[in-house]
Amino acid sequence: MAVVSYKCPHCGGELIFSPTTQKYKCEYCLSDFSQEELEALKPEEGSEEKAVNFEEDTQEENTTEKETQEEAVIYHCPSCGAEIVTDETTAATFCYYCHNPVVLSGRVSGEFLPDKIIPFAIDKKQATEKFLDYVHSKKFVPKAFFNKQQIEKISGVYFPYWMVDMDMEGSMQAEGRNVRVWRSGDTEYTETKVYRVEREGDVHLEDITKNALKKSNAKLAEGVLPYDVSKVQKFHMGFLSGFLAEKRDIERTELNKQVQQEANEYGEKILRGTVKGYSSISVKSCHLNQTQENWDYTMLPVWTVTYKGKNGKMYYYSMNGQDGKVYGELPIDYKKVWILGGIVFGLVLILALIGGYLL
Repeated sequence: MAVVSYKCPHCGGELIFSPTTQKYKCEYCLSDFSQEELEALKPEEGSEEKAVNFEEDTQEENTTEKETQEEAVIYHCPSCGAEIVTDETTAATFCYYCHNPVVLSGRVSGEFLPDKIIPFAIDKKQATEKFLDYVHSKKFVPKAFFNKQQIEKISGVYFPYWMVDMDMEGSMQAEGRNVRVWRSGDTEYTETKVYRVEREGDVHLEDITKNALKKSNAKLAEGVLPYDVSKVQKFHMGFLSGFLAEKRDIERTELNKQVQQEANEYGEKILRGTVKGYSSISVKSCHLNQTQENWDYTMLPVWTVTYKGKNGKMYYYSMNGQDGKVYGELPIDYKKVWILGGIVFGLVLILALIGGYLL
């Protein structure tokens, strides 16, 4: 089963996950289905075939093919049979012809089967309102940024992340200082007491989260963090229906060093936080030994929108699909900046003239 689409048993319309009700909704007869009811349904199946394109280099014909091949995938929509080409990381999308949501199950199975997912809690209408509220709070955004066509580009995408839990044994040696200053007559005295401080203990860290998609903007992907992990659920393909989704192309081995460094920083901060009662603390050494770790491949909900500025620069924005936190760089309309600057300058000049006249 390579391509699946969930259909309403009442009318045959497509089912999509509703962030508002946390159920699966038919857009045609408005029927709702729970997670258990969806799992009982047999999804409609389409087919998938690989289309590999090779870039030939006449000077290096015998070089490794893996270095020169680019993979695309052609899928056949289970509703209308149309052929659509996707890139190699797309896991869920829409048919461009009948707009039917489809899930490329081969991208979310086997070694690429996610362990967990946090479903969207904000629907497209709410995401649009929150995004507009964010933009309206900024003074110098171009007017074109607010037009309907631009705002309708907002898309709900499940991005892949690695979430790591880690247990460590830690020990820390530090120097604590208490300083007392007093005066007697014309003389000021300073007393400094130096203490040797040691800490040992077990450190438990949860949900160290790392982006697992190379083509995404790392700042955007991590700028919407953190998520409320108490809402995490076991992964089911049905959650992807009605949204876009990407599969991971960054493996945990590529992130091991980065995660370990971050865990050590958190661990030292936790040990240091147990030290109280000193004017200052200076850490001399800290050793953290990992005893256990657990990695979960997790899909997290993100609303995204892009905007091409007059200067040709592409602006990217992301919104946490759970709490609405927005992250991104907004374009600036320098005409508005100059107008405001001119008004302020004019007011200052008038006030200066009035002040000079009164004097």
